[in-house]
Amino acid sequence: MSSRPQPGREFVLTLSCPDRAGLVHAVTSFLVNHSGNILESQQFDDRLQDRFFMRMHFEVSAPATPLEQLRTDFGPVAEAYRITWQLHDVTTPTRTLIMVSKFGHCLNDLLFRQSTGSLNIEIPAIVSNHRDFEPLARNYGIPFHHIPVTQQTKAEAEARLLELVAELDVDLVVLARYMQILSDDLCKRLDGRAINIHHSFLPSFKGARPYVQAHRRGVKLVGATAHYVTPDLDEGPIIEQDVVRVNHSHTPDELVTMGRDVEARVLSRAVQWHSESRVLANGNCTVVFR
Repeated sequence: MSSRPQPGREFVLTLSCPDRAGLVHAVTSFLVNHSGNILESQQFDDRLQDRFFMRMHFEVSAPATPLEQLRTDFGPVAEAYRITWQLHDVTTPTRTLIMVSKFGHCLNDLLFRQSTGSLNIEIPAIVSNHRDFEPLARNYGIPFHHIPVTQQTKAEAEARLLELVAELDVDLVVLARYMQILSDDLCKRLDGRAINIHHSFLPSFKGARPYVQAHRRGVKLVGATAHYVTPDLDEGPIIEQDVVRVNHSHTPDELVTMGRDVEARVLSRAVQWHSESRVLANGNCTVVFR
């Protein structure tokens, strides 16, 4: 068998539900009845919440088995076990709209990774409240939408964003250092399908020039957090975090450079894991099958 995923043949099933005897047997029986062969299976039993999580990557031997038929047939199993679930074709890219302001390190990293095939995403648009990265978008052949935001036009700007999300059939919105606070209503509309990145100094060093503030306090770690967007600013369910060690010899500018590097890495991993259906919601937390 080829090592490359086969369109229409390989799928990922993710699910969560109250823990219950016979659950795994029910899922695997469903796969057997549909000529399924398990390629990878991961599961987690959250005993504190009495909740079970599973990610299963499988192939079907019959190439004519459509995704919608599998979804329909899994319905009774899901209903019997009160399962929250998703089923996707492995090869279908996640349609990802990227938002950016004036810092382009995360945007550039995502564009490069997508162009080289290391991210299974499709980018139908880049949205920004500034025009700084319009040439970069043009170089990658991606439509660029300039949507200015002021206090007076914020509602209109968010309405236009939602229009694009609907028109372009967007699965995921990535805030790649988009320096605008989204309204509570927009956060709720994008629940579970919008990812943000921020430096790890929050909540200690808020506002302007956080790296200068951190340098003055002699921090020893610089890091970043990628999380789902919620109305609670920068407090959504965390997908990924990372840090690098620093010391007294690093200047504020060096801290900025190191911070931007780790921000780009953390965001790209979060986007990758989301696009591969590896991230499952667990209340205010996430379960990440890596």
